[in-house]
Amino acid sequence: MKIKHNLWVWLPVFFLILILVMSISVTLGAANINWQLAWQIIFSKIPGISTFIEESWSSSNETIVWDIRLPRVLLGAAVGAALALAGAIYQGVLRNPLADPFILGVSSGASFGAALVFVFGLQIVLLGRFTLPAVAFLFGFLSLLIVYFLSRVNQKVRLETIILAGVVVQSFIGACLSLVLALSNEQLQTIVFWMMGSLALTDWSYNQIIFPIILIVSIVSLFFIKELNMLGLGEEAAHHSGVSVQRTRFLLLILASIITGAAVSVSGAIGFVGLVVPHIIRLMFGADYRVILPLSIVGGAIFLVGADAVARTIMAPRELPLGVITAFLGAPFFGYLLRRAKRGYF
Repeated sequence: MKIKHNLWVWLPVFFLILILVMSISVTLGAANINWQLAWQIIFSKIPGISTFIEESWSSSNETIVWDIRLPRVLLGAAVGAALALAGAIYQGVLRNPLADPFILGVSSGASFGAALVFVFGLQIVLLGRFTLPAVAFLFGFLSLLIVYFLSRVNQKVRLETIILAGVVVQSFIGACLSLVLALSNEQLQTIVFWMMGSLALTDWSYNQIIFPIILIVSIVSLFFIKELNMLGLGEEAAHHSGVSVQRTRFLLLILASIITGAAVSVSGAIGFVGLVVPHIIRLMFGADYRVILPLSIVGGAIFLVGADAVARTIMAPRELPLGVITAFLGAPFFGYLLRRAKRGYF
């Protein structure tokens, strides 16, 4: 039996959990900074509230909380929300509950672009240090366009062909990426670590890049909730309900790929978030996208912030790749829920 899917009850609960997880994550690290001090530092930066807070901390503590940990936590929330939203959209458009944001080769394309930047030391003058995320995003988006071009047959795109085209393009780009890795020497470890996902090189500027993209795409995607529900009934049912199937599918794939490319460009290829979170929401709350999309956005943020906290503390001072932690955390719980679903609990 599924949980009663009252969005306005569960959405505030999810937000409270997110705030709690973010609060805990800000306090974790090599430097011991308690919860109260961390929030005092954060509130001291907010106009109108700072006048009521007496500064009683060192400049080093302020740097750790405000310049290092908080940008990382916020970026983790943004990337998690983006990947989970993209996964929910892909699963709806492709009518496959096991689809994830990387099924159309966007992740492989972004990783290939990033590898080229590392190996050849590329730096675009106008972009400077943002060359890496810009090139990664561009290559990821180009991968989607290639997939869509290959999957068009008689001016139509069918689900079977787009998935097959995604597999072909992903395999080809994966081979190109393997070639680049084989030819790289000093950069090999950096490329591999980036491919497994990390938020280690985060600062406020990365948040300024990705937050507007995720916010705009999230808002726009909410206007397609009805179409996603109709697509879940099949192409014919959606068409007879007045949905322009080809146009809607193309726009939704573009939206999902934009936020996937944006997320991968600043964090590397973090797997399992876009697969696990939307599917868990679907198992627990049903197939209504009025519930799936909002809860997936917040749920993805919760999942990745928690995973990042584990990645940087479980073997401190050494940091583990974030993609490894998401797989370790997500796979067992995902398997547990699937077993419960088979037994009829959900």
